[in-house]
Amino acid sequence: MSFEPEAVRTFEHAGWQGAADRYQSSFAHATAPFVARLLDGAKIRRGARVLDVACGPGQAAAMAARRGAMAQGLDFSAAMVRVARAAHPEIIVTEGDAENLSYPDGSFDAVVSNFGMHHVPRPERALAECRRVLVADGRVAFTVWAAPSENLAWSLVFDAIRRHGDLRAANAPAPGGSFNQPEDCLRALEAAGFADCRADVVRADWLLPDARALIAALSAGTVRMAALIAAQKPSSLAAVVADIDSHAERYRRGDRLAIPIAAILAHGLRRA
Repeated sequence: MSFEPEAVRTFEHAGWQGAADRYQSSFAHATAPFVARLLDGAKIRRGARVLDVACGPGQAAAMAARRGAMAQGLDFSAAMVRVARAAHPEIIVTEGDAENLSYPDGSFDAVVSNFGMHHVPRPERALAECRRVLVADGRVAFTVWAAPSENLAWSLVFDAIRRHGDLRAANAPAPGGSFNQPEDCLRALEAAGFADCRADVVRADWLLPDARALIAALSAGTVRMAALIAAQKPSSLAAVVADIDSHAERYRRGDRLAIPIAAILAHGLRRA
């Protein structure tokens, strides 16, 4: 499958427009545990000017503001911008393009993106734009999902679909690049001109009652995974849910599953 940037943009934009109103009550529970570590990676300090790129409902910008930073958010989905503004009226949230940021050079002390970079058609352009809007010695930090081999929630779903459904059923365009290994993130940061780059796997647990809740959250609050789930035949999907329930039982804690999830936290410095 060939890479077509505008096809990726159209696919992602349509997906996030549709997911915006349901994201906070669904998939945000998976991304939220990583926000504090993202801000730590960017060394957010009181008074710092911070931009949250692909901000979604504004989780990272809001936490940066609680730390005393002057935070703003940017997202290409008008629906997500509306959700973020309603949830955090004290924060400026702008509709815009991560590959063409509408800010002057040197506008921010830090730029962060919580699970946004892998949705951008050309992440290398977005990172170059992040560098441009940073001051000298400013920092960028982003999180992306680790590979399914590290990320049990994803592994459970993909393995179940492999056994009972069709992993090729979704008609989704090829993404802008593979970002699910630390070395992928390091290469991208270095190619964009960042120094002192680092990328580490960080872990959390996603608390869910059962497999049906996992599938529902992925369907409501993601784009590529939602497309894959929606493309399965109803009979296959029922078998997928039963399969996940069976294999996830080892992660049960009382009345909830604590499914291990893993992300890559990558960060770098803009030298003068």
